[in-house]
Formats: sequence, C-alpha cells, structure tokens
Amino acid sequence: MTSYILKRLLGLLPTLLIVAVLVFLFVHMLPGDPARLAAGVDASPETVELVRQDLGLDKSMPQQFLNFFVNIVQGDFGHSLRSKRPVSTEIAERFMPTLLLTLTSMAWAVVFGMIIGIVSAVYRNQWPDRIGMTLAVSGISFPAFALGMLLMQVFSVQLGWLPTVGADSWRHYILPSLTLGAAVAAVMARFTRSSFIEVIQEDFVRTARAKGVSEKWVVLKHCLRNALIPVVTMMGLQFGFLLGGSIVVEAVFNWPGLGRLLVDAIEMRDYPVIQTLVLLFSLEFILINLVVDVLYGFINPTIRYK
Repeated sequence: MTSYILKRLLGLLPTLLIVAVLVFLFVHMLPGDPARLAAGVDASPETVELVRQDLGLDKSMPQQFLNFFVNIVQGDFGHSLRSKRPVSTEIAERFMPTLLLTLTSMAWAVVFGMIIGIVSAVYRNQWPDRIGMTLAVSGISFPAFALGMLLMQVFSVQLGWLPTVGADSWRHYILPSLTLGAAVAAVMARFTRSSFIEVIQEDFVRTARAKGVSEKWVVLKHCLRNALIPVVTMMGLQFGFLLGGSIVVEAVFNWPGLGRLLVDAIEMRDYPVIQTLVLLFSLEFILINLVVDVLYGFINPTIRYK
C-alpha cells in the first residue's frame, strides 16, 4: 500500500506540469489587456506600458512561463494583479468558506442519496422506487442557478426565513448547500440503487436469506459493504466537483469562496490567481482519486495494489 501511494504521488508531477502548461496557454488566450485593466480606463499609454513592465507581461511567453514555473517550484505563486496581495493569501482567505460549504453539501447529499438509493433498490419497481428515482431525475435535471434563485425567492424573499448573502452563521449555509448538493444527492441515489440491485442478486445474499437472516441485517451487513465500492468512487468524484465546481452557486449567493474568487479573477484577467486556482483544483481531483483508491482496501480487504 505504501509503495502504491508513493508511486501515485510521484505521478502528480508530470500531470501537474501538463496542467500548468495548458492553463498558462489558456489564460494568455483570454481577450483583454491585464495591464490596461490594472492601470485603469483613463490611464495613458505610457502608464499602461509601465504597468505591463511591472507585471512582467512585456516578456516573451516562454520567459513568462519559465518565471511562473520556477516561482511555483519555490512556493511563490506571485501577487494578484488586482489587489497586489500574495496569491497564497487571497486563496487562504477564501478556502475555508468553500471547504465548509462543500462538506455541508456533501454530508446531507450522501446521507439522503444513499437512503433513497437503498430504499429504491429494496423496493424495486414499487412506489418507493418510483418516488425516489423521480426525485433523483429532478435533482439532476434542475440547473443549479435556477434552483438557487427559486430557493431564495421562496425562503428568503417570500417567507423571510433564511439569509441569501454572506457566510456569517450556520443559517447562511442552508440555501447554498441545498443548491450545491441537490445534483450530488440525485447521482448518489441512482448509483446506490444500481449497485445495490446488483449485490442483492448475488448468491451470498440468497444464502443469507435462506439461513433466516432478517432482511434488515441482510441489507446493512451483507449488501451495504459490497455495494459501497462504486458508490465511494462516485462520492470521491462528486466531492472533487463540489470543491472545484461551486462557481455558479457561489456567484448566485455571492459566497466568499474560491469560486467567486475565480470569477472575479477572470473578469480582471488576473493571471496569477487564475493559474494557481486551476492548479489547485487539479491537485484536489488527483488527491481525492488517490484517497478513493486507498479506501477500496479498507472497504474490501481482498483488493490488493500491485
């Protein structure tokens, strides 16, 4: 297991290098002049040129990438073109709100998604299954931004129960987490149902029932553990999507997180912030996939890594 983890960690380096090159090229293809945006609309051409030199944008593309890569290796992610603050500081201030929102969304989505999936599998083709899968399809089909605005209209504007902007208290997390986790709960329900249906039809389940084991114990002990592997895979991927893909929800609720920071950085052509955030999101996906693979060994000890 240790050797496997070390090999996967070493595999991070070429992957992140490729991502860094692609992100650098993509960012510099964006329309707009960062020097002009940083200097201001009314700045003279001489001032814009001085700002361009100060930002290092007057150098050639290979030189800019080399400086960017060398600085990253040294742990220096540069300074924001917009705020002039270190990029690491900007990201550190926004990371916890996004992480807490992601954990909150993931927690309720996994619990409700697995419950709906298990009930739908046990009562396959009956009314609980039809209701559960209807909810799952609705959760997948409904756009996040539309769901967010609908929840704000009902629970904030009309009823006045919940706030819509900010992250100051637990009440601020309710609407964004519901919006962000709805699609995840739907995906978890469908995957859990599919996995359970396959496991329920296995011989060891029929043997357990033939021995007189109660249906509740069959589901919780014999089926749940064997059905968890594909569910854990999807759980890890969905967590990565939530952590790096909450941009729309954070924009709708003006959430002070990484998604909102990325939107602001793109609007201002803040190259260092954009590049660092995309690299961070890529690293998160890779590490989450590694954690999911390691969890396989704990869920099913028969799995061995070579």
